[in-house]
Amino acid sequence: MASMSAANLDFKQIQSKLQDQFADLDPNDPSQWPTLPRNLLYIAVCAAVIAALWFAWLKNSDDELIAEKAREVQLRDEYQKKLVQAVNLDALRKQLEQVKQYVAQLEKQLPSRAEMDALLSDINQAGIGRSLQFELFRPGQVTIKEYYAELPIAIKVTGSYHDMGLFAADIANLSRIVTLSNLSLAPVASREDLLTMDGTAKTFRYLDPEEVALQKKAKGINP
Repeated sequence: MASMSAANLDFKQIQSKLQDQFADLDPNDPSQWPTLPRNLLYIAVCAAVIAALWFAWLKNSDDELIAEKAREVQLRDEYQKKLVQAVNLDALRKQLEQVKQYVAQLEKQLPSRAEMDALLSDINQAGIGRSLQFELFRPGQVTIKEYYAELPIAIKVTGSYHDMGLFAADIANLSRIVTLSNLSLAPVASREDLLTMDGTAKTFRYLDPEEVALQKKAKGINP
């Protein structure tokens, strides 16, 4: 019985001493705290820092996981597209060959700069061949486009309505591309059977190497 009383007394003394260490603590100067509360505060601070770093790491990991999931979806879409392309590769090659042939046909319809004089002569001969009288045939300023050059030609011809229609058909059937635009018809005052047609004939040609180099230079591309 005496030993139990002594044990209870020792426990009460220890409890009292521990409580005394937490009494009158100065929150502004933890360095002056007794050992136990100072160590407990240190442990609490360390635990808080570790918890904050843990949650920050989890947040970054969560963001990375979301980004990787989005990337997975993107890669799946790209895979599906490439798979479709691979399956249709033969068909795409055939289409590419057809496009190349079509472009080659169009290129044959574009004269070079050296061939422009001959084309202008063909346009003029098309009108003369249909008994039209040229009152105006004036090539304008060449406009350089990205892949070709455009030459407008102001024309004014006089003749019958039927002959003008045949002339337009002949222009459309030339081996080179020529278009007619801004056409207007007016009767000739002294001849009821004749009309005057004003308009613009446009033809197109290749860019020569010098012009291609200038185009590339303008775009900042090394020739």
